[in-house]
Amino acid sequence: MSRTGAGGYRERLLAAAVSCLRDKGYARTTARDLVAASGTNLASIGYHFGGKDALLNEAIIGCFEQWTDRVEEAIFGAEAGTPREVLERAMVALVDVFEELRPQLVVCVEGYPAALREGALREKLAGAYARARQAGVDMLRRAGAAGAATPAGSPVPPEVLVSVLIAVSDGLMLQWLLDPESTPDARQVVDALAALSAFAS
Repeated sequence: MSRTGAGGYRERLLAAAVSCLRDKGYARTTARDLVAASGTNLASIGYHFGGKDALLNEAIIGCFEQWTDRVEEAIFGAEAGTPREVLERAMVALVDVFEELRPQLVVCVEGYPAALREGALREKLAGAYARARQAGVDMLRRAGAAGAATPAGSPVPPEVLVSVLIAVSDGLMLQWLLDPESTPDARQVVDALAALSAFAS
């Protein structure tokens, strides 16, 4: 198999995995489904990924990491602002894109029950969350260096702040998939966080 052909097969298989995860789910997707959707062959799955489950796992992780990349781009693709403005940009990138990213969201959700039974996937997802937390901490520090400093003297470590924001985003994602009309948008989320902060102070 040529290097050029190999690269094409790998990308086609990953795209097919996302499509199959969205349409059939993790447990019901077979190797033959992946071959049919990608226009490749069974041998190519083993050659590039080692097996069907490894291919599905990589597709799921890819969706998680694409989301993190979008948030970073949204925050630092614009001029620095106040902490609230930075938070609003982050929430827009996390929440106001649900409709656009629905196929990827379904893939992400498919990963959770599978990870409870697949140790390799659980480790990969835990690693993806660790990278997302670190990326979030880096974003906070970069925002501070750019003039949108995090709250001075905050007793909450930045890793905890980022973990809570991820939890808010994940929870809203699940709500939106079930009941999009009742799910708040990014500005409402920021307003709610501010209200909770005032309530707890």
